[in-house]
Amino acid sequence: MTKMLTKRTDQFSETAIDEEIVVMSLDSGDFFSLTGTARTIWQLIDGNRDRAALLTALAGHYGCEEAEIADDLDGFIAQLSQAGLIGNA
Repeated sequence: MTKMLTKRTDQFSETAIDEEIVVMSLDSGDFFSLTGTARTIWQLIDGNRDRAALLTALAGHYGCEEAEIADDLDGFIAQLSQAGLIGNA
């Protein structure tokens, strides 16, 4: 069974400003400015998609092949996970 990616809402605060989402880690105080693709990925992480579904949705949104964006997606997911902002459900 594949695990769904989920936001750890008790670990951050977020604010949308125009086309940007600013996320602050409550543990470290670090800020993350999410724009463009990063913003789209953040919005797609809803607890109902695993990595494969996220990749499919993202490729469809941007009209590109999954292979073109898979490494970038994996890197961003790793950053969010390392920061404690997302996990697996």
